[in-house]
Amino acid sequence: MISQSATPKDTPLPTASLADTLGVLADVVLPTLAKGVIIRRPRAIAIAERLDLDRRAVRRLQRLRDRYGAGPVLLRLPGRVQAVVLAPEHVRRVLAATPEPFAAASSEKRAALSHFEPHGVLISHGAERVERRRFNDTVLESERPRHALAEGFVGVVREEMGRLLETVGRDGTLDWAGFAAAWFRVVRRVTLGDGARDDEELTDLLADLRGDANWGPLRPKRRPLRDRFLARLAAHVARAEPGSLASVAARVPTLPGTDPAGQVPQWLFAFDAAGMATFRALALLATHPAHEARAREELGGAASAGAPELPYLRACVLESVRLWPTTPMVLRQSTGPTTWEGGAMPAGAGVLIFTPFFHRDDARLPFADRLAPEVWLGDGPAPAEWPLIPFSGGPGICPGRQVVLLLASAALAVLLAGRRLAVRPPVRLNAGRPLPATLSPFRLRFSVVE
Repeated sequence: MISQSATPKDTPLPTASLADTLGVLADVVLPTLAKGVIIRRPRAIAIAERLDLDRRAVRRLQRLRDRYGAGPVLLRLPGRVQAVVLAPEHVRRVLAATPEPFAAASSEKRAALSHFEPHGVLISHGAERVERRRFNDTVLESERPRHALAEGFVGVVREEMGRLLETVGRDGTLDWAGFAAAWFRVVRRVTLGDGARDDEELTDLLADLRGDANWGPLRPKRRPLRDRFLARLAAHVARAEPGSLASVAARVPTLPGTDPAGQVPQWLFAFDAAGMATFRALALLATHPAHEARAREELGGAASAGAPELPYLRACVLESVRLWPTTPMVLRQSTGPTTWEGGAMPAGAGVLIFTPFFHRDDARLPFADRLAPEVWLGDGPAPAEWPLIPFSGGPGICPGRQVVLLLASAALAVLLAGRRLAVRPPVRLNAGRPLPATLSPFRLRFSVVE
């Protein structure tokens, strides 16, 4: 028991019981790791979808909050201090205080991402992080909804998605394999230029390294394979092909230690998750007639006005990421002791924000399990203080979010224009029923009717 004279400064945060700790590990941490944090494992996601494991994870943290209060709550782990964030105000605090005293470069993240991006901004700290983050923000134009090269980027999307539809027309089916191949052609062209369009080996090398990264410190680093990937990537970046992000990177002044080419693996990695979010958004629109009608209305208006912005389609992509977060675990690590309402957190503690808990908390959010693009357009019921964080938040927010939304909305525009899509079995989504907590993009198939 905590005495009444104790103060949060000298009282540790509440610690979950052994049973509750094991419950969090079993229902939240292990299923998330099994699905693949760095690259998704299709079979594991299929199992999670069938067993409704993500909903079970949300329920587990709801019970933890009911039992221990706002938290954060420490888990009872040997040799490791791990805190689980349970309150919206604490999410905001942790994300706003990145990188001090909550470093983005957590030990888990460093162990995983160093397999393929040893100099990436996400595993950098101090002066190196400041410089690398500045470089990323500048090249990706993180605060601009429309990148300076947007017109060319959208043109690339139209070309590749148009070619995809020509292929689909032969049998009327659009599946993940076909979409992903077209999407990665877009990604390579936008990031590295047309010369990288058909360099599937580059993407395959990264996928192999990301597979190793899923195991973190448990899998030895394959340095020759990593060196081969980084050398191949550096050659594309050095070409600085006009119209690509690489051409922008070549013009940005840098300091020693920035390693411009070393930042690009993270862009390629993040675009993979963006493709999944886009494909899921397509499934949402294909099964929600009212939302599909509004999207088509936007496309018609944009075409007649020559306007490039597609706010409703962007909102649908954001909803896809809210409903099925591509970064389910946001990790931070405390660089010094911190004081909370419930007690003290020591330096070196891991901090876990389980994104689905906040995005799908049906005890607090009336729209938790339905498609609600309006929450991103300022005319919906989302509480202003609630942490909907599809791209994280604070100083550590994803610097490529605007480019992702640009490409994703442009891809949806091409795929929807002038045709109807229907989700094919075995996947079943219904606008009148709660959306599933897990949706595998790998099992999605569409019938395409011109």
